Amino acid sequence: MPVSHVSHRSLFPLRAVVAALATVALLSLAACGKSEAPAAAGGAPGGAGGGKPPAPEVGVVIATPGNVGLVTELPGRLEASRVSQVRARAAGILQERLFREGSDVKAGQALFKIDPAPYAAAAQSAAASLARAEANAAQAKALAERYKPLVEANAVSKQEYATAVASAKSAEADVAVGRASVATAKINLGYASVTAPISGRIGRALVTEGALVGQGDATELAVIQQINPLYVNFTQSASEVLKLRRAMQDGQFKQADGSAAASIRVVLEDGSEYALPGKLLFTDLTVDPTSGQVTLRAEVPNPKGDLLPGLYVRVRIEQAQVSNAITVPQQSVTRTQQGDTVSVVDAEGKISKRTVKISAAQNNQWVVLDGLKAGEQVMVDGFQKLQMMPPGTPVKAVPWKAPAPAAPTPPAAPAAAASAPAAKQ
Repeated sequence: MPVSHVSHRSLFPLRAVVAALATVALLSLAACGKSEAPAAAGGAPGGAGGGKPPAPEVGVVIATPGNVGLVTELPGRLEASRVSQVRARAAGILQERLFREGSDVKAGQALFKIDPAPYAAAAQSAAASLARAEANAAQAKALAERYKPLVEANAVSKQEYATAVASAKSAEADVAVGRASVATAKINLGYASVTAPISGRIGRALVTEGALVGQGDATELAVIQQINPLYVNFTQSASEVLKLRRAMQDGQFKQADGSAAASIRVVLEDGSEYALPGKLLFTDLTVDPTSGQVTLRAEVPNPKGDLLPGLYVRVRIEQAQVSNAITVPQQSVTRTQQGDTVSVVDAEGKISKRTVKISAAQNNQWVVLDGLKAGEQVMVDGFQKLQMMPPGTPVKAVPWKAPAPAAPTPPAAPAAAASAPAAKQ
């Protein structure tokens, strides 16, 4: 028993040594395989003769002159084209509201009903007074007509005849007063039914049934706004207006569309553009002394009621056009205190700097007034590749394509984040 126990313990170190030698042999073979693989991969270019690397590709756009509209984007606010305050012109108790708040109403539509009983009674009283006056007028007229042949026959005195004629005329005047009283009573009775003065969209009712209105003052009952079309009021710097006018006088720019009625576009708060274009109505002749701004107003159609009064928007207005101007992407222009430059690629792939004169930015592009010729290739991207190359390295010009907007990244699943600590355990 003791001998067999010693032989088993002596076998364990031998097995450990054999396992260690096998591991070392495997690691040596793996290291040799890895060292040979890069050598074989790196030997391919040398075997091919070590040619020159290909020319780096850069994105370019072709300078194309044309008429470019100078679009100015200004902040503005929408306003209803017509606003009417519905007021109570008759004093009394409000009995009924006859419209739905926030709905569209027509001119002349009944909106509120004020207690008409006092005005109906006043109208009846005026009608009765008119009837009495007409009866008195008829009697006085008949008496004057009867006295007329009698005074000619000296049957009555001229004094009595003159008195009868005067009474008839006085009675006719009383009839006229009675008719005016009846008309006034009818008007006051009509005021008991409050109607819409204009067509448009009515807001909430400012009073409720049972309220006493029109007592001493014309109580405001509701507000009607005409929102088709809408006005948009916006301002522009007076210095920019003067600069634009001087450029037009010098012949640099021309009036948009050949007329003074420039078209405008409304940009909503979310950045989307309203589908229907508007037109500029007028430009104020006075400059605000506190802000140095000039007020402008445009008219925008709103048939579906998508736009609401009071909404802040941005207005894009094309005030002028530049003839034979070239537009290039903004990233192709380098702007410094010494001036604006672009990189031009010639037919041989050589790059040269060019000083240009730019006017304004339109849709992420600069409007170039001078410094470029038609057909020249303007470099847009690939500047980082040239930093690794020696100066004067020729390049390969390829058409530049605007990058597509990045898709939104989906949120990470919370289950995956929760499973990571569990995996470590």
